Amino acid sequence: MNVLVLGSGGREHTFAYQLAKSSRCKNLFVAPGNAGTAAIATNISLSVTDFAAIEQCVLHNAIDMVVVGPEDPLVQGIVDYFAATPGLQKVQIIGPSQKGALLEGSKQRAKEFMMAHNIPTAGYASFTPETLGAGKQFLETLKAPYVLKADGLAAGKGVLIIQDLNEAKDALADMLGGKFGAASNTVVIEEFLDGIELSVFVLTDGKNYKVLPTAKDYKRIGEGDTGLNTGGMGAISPVPFADDALMQKIEQRIVIPTVEGLQKENIDYKGFVFIGLIKVGDDPFVIEYNVRMGDPETEVVLPRIKTDLVAVFEATFKQNLNALDFELDTRAAATVMLVSGGYPEAYEKGEVISGIEDVSGSIVFHAGTAMKDGDVVTSGGRVIAVTSMDEDYKEAIKKSYQNIEKLSFNRMNFRTDIGFDL
Repeated sequence: MNVLVLGSGGREHTFAYQLAKSSRCKNLFVAPGNAGTAAIATNISLSVTDFAAIEQCVLHNAIDMVVVGPEDPLVQGIVDYFAATPGLQKVQIIGPSQKGALLEGSKQRAKEFMMAHNIPTAGYASFTPETLGAGKQFLETLKAPYVLKADGLAAGKGVLIIQDLNEAKDALADMLGGKFGAASNTVVIEEFLDGIELSVFVLTDGKNYKVLPTAKDYKRIGEGDTGLNTGGMGAISPVPFADDALMQKIEQRIVIPTVEGLQKENIDYKGFVFIGLIKVGDDPFVIEYNVRMGDPETEVVLPRIKTDLVAVFEATFKQNLNALDFELDTRAAATVMLVSGGYPEAYEKGEVISGIEDVSGSIVFHAGTAMKDGDVVTSGGRVIAVTSMDEDYKEAIKKSYQNIEKLSFNRMNFRTDIGFDL
């Protein structure tokens, strides 16, 4: 089978790494890919939202399966494009339809879906520029801190948590005034939930589902979860506090109603549901849905799946996921992200990375890398994820840090406290 992975980050390198292990994967392509995927697959330079170019790539390379990494092409309707295009209709594409992708593409839509299917989440209300005054009044009914979310995709920057009421009112005005462009034409204001966060990943064929390993990521740039938000500085899987009792509640109250809700609404959904959760007391609540795998959570979740990933995706597309023997590695996985100096604000690119070949006992997943004059160089804010596995997550973390000592590039930065709060 010829397989194409769409995307260029650590998530896509991890997909490629797992798919390359499959005896059923004949030729592997990644578009656009990075220096890490170039070592195990054929990189193809194209935009993940240029559907015409993707169509030509699929036809030219006789692609049988397409795995969509990032959210943008899903929200823009790539699955619908394949379904409507002769020559692409038999290609096994993994991801939800555009209607399904709205669970991530619109915060308001996600909230409406949760309310309609009795899925526990924070109370909320939505506002537009025309209802700014009502939005400010709604803020007055809440207790601090105040949670404001841009309705649309805002590259992970569209959520603000503000302690002061007047600042929250000003922020609402800024957002509705275009702070995040079209993404904040509508703003969702939520009740703040105080608890500890975790992520649960579900793979569904639209009827059946498999619950994947849990993970917890670390978003802040600074030690002790301080400083600016990032795309993720590291992750642990499984989450130690996600015991059987909690997982049973999550499955019964959240996972099953979500999958059943997709069926009731006739939504074509063959892909991942990333459920961002918060545990308040002993009860789980949904913070958000994403319609693809997270990054860097993918770097700790996928290495724990022992079942052939091509077989997993084929069962997903053919809607017989229930018949698949799904095997997970019982060991824990930890990943630590190396980032460019200055990230998540302005940072340099093109810095030479050394020591990758010296890493042993851990997996190096490339996130923002490229090849230049025979060297691997930085090409993004998040550069490399170093993933390790062990019976105990603390030992896995230790392995990653030991291997990070062998890696270097100019102004390399990373957190030294991943897993500190567990």
